[in-house]
Amino acid sequence: MMAVNKLVLFFVLLPLLTQSQPEDSSLQVNRKRLNTFVIGSAAVYSVALIGLNELWYKDAGRQPFQFFNDNAEWKQVDKLGHFYSAFYFSYGTSRALQWCNVKPKKSDLIGALVGFGVMLPIEIMDGFSEAYGASAGDIIANAAGAAFFLGQSRLWNDIRVYPKFSFHRTDYAQLRPSVLGSGLPSEIFKDYNGQTYWLSFDLDKFFRFPRWLNLAIGYGAEGMVYARDDQNLEAGYPLPYRQYYLSIDFDLRAIKSHSKALNTLIFLASMIKLPSPTIEFSSKGTKFHGFYF
Repeated sequence: MMAVNKLVLFFVLLPLLTQSQPEDSSLQVNRKRLNTFVIGSAAVYSVALIGLNELWYKDAGRQPFQFFNDNAEWKQVDKLGHFYSAFYFSYGTSRALQWCNVKPKKSDLIGALVGFGVMLPIEIMDGFSEAYGASAGDIIANAAGAAFFLGQSRLWNDIRVYPKFSFHRTDYAQLRPSVLGSGLPSEIFKDYNGQTYWLSFDLDKFFRFPRWLNLAIGYGAEGMVYARDDQNLEAGYPLPYRQYYLSIDFDLRAIKSHSKALNTLIFLASMIKLPSPTIEFSSKGTKFHGFYF
């Protein structure tokens, strides 16, 4: 429930997790770096939770903890947002720990636990809020994102399939700006009609293929003025529908640099699916986009 606050937390914390690049894990753990990372990330996380409480929960009534079943809402696009966030929290934490010379396998395990656990307090706060309620679907999606990172790390000692995100503005936000956003920044977080989530396959890690080119499959949905299909129909809007995409993707990780700042920017930019030719499949038919974002 209320995926926006998880996304805000994600963008607050991730730059801290990705500020450093992995070092030589054969060295001893760098305690100074580790302490800096743990104290710094804990402090930012605490401030972020306090801020979220002030923004979303302070004026909402309290209730005994309860779950709210939102699995039928927004065509599950919001659940992919949880999957995406948990994956990159896991990945970013692991990279930061390897910068502290923590062994990769240990870093990956801790990273996955952090990727799942970092958003759990938000679900607990949702559960005690009359306005929301905890979502079992969100918790499962968080666990799946962390597991997707750890599973690849254990299977290949590498990440070969990356979740990615893209967004384009739609006309639906102006129909319910209080829910779907008013202005580009809020629409990116709130308008699920414009969000597309991808899995980008790093094909050169499977067979001979250009390092800079990936294959991506995507998922989105459109027509969602309200969260549920029956609400849309009752309000006089058409039935929302799912969209599936097949596209090429540009792998910025093929760019090699000795600059930690540039590598961090590449890491952050690589979380976004860059515009490219795309084929869309839906109940409306098949459509080719020469430039889809």
